[in-house]
Amino acid sequence: MSRLLGGQGELAPLMRTARLIDRAQHHLREHLPMEVGEHLFVGGFRDGKLTLITDRAVWLTRLRYEQPRLLDLLHQLPEFAAVTGFTFKVRPVRPVKVPPRQVRHLSGPAGDELAACAEDADDPRLKRALQRLAAHATRGDDAPPHG
Repeated sequence: MSRLLGGQGELAPLMRTARLIDRAQHHLREHLPMEVGEHLFVGGFRDGKLTLITDRAVWLTRLRYEQPRLLDLLHQLPEFAAVTGFTFKVRPVRPVKVPPRQVRHLSGPAGDELAACAEDADDPRLKRALQRLAAHATRGDDAPPHG
């Protein structure tokens, strides 16, 4: 595994690029105000341009004004001397939304109907399934389940 990821493996160039991108991101974030830095992500390097990604357009606008300073910061790292500019992108980060739980209620009479169907069912799997469904019916304290 170390040979694959290390200097001689097939993934070595990819791992080197990933380390460089991480180093650039860390260096830029370290030198930007915290409120901006936490919204900055380095996305890649192509044709002399480093791709900078933010989660909102307001941060992108601010980074555009900072371009000369950002370029000077990057040139402090020898491996980024070839960077001539930036490509900016906005990629909104959407929080994962948990779908609302839909609670369904089964009335007592509906549960009784399902229990009656279960009694008449010949297929044992169908019979058990109908009985399980009927067991979910909401019943008053005085109404015993049908069975």
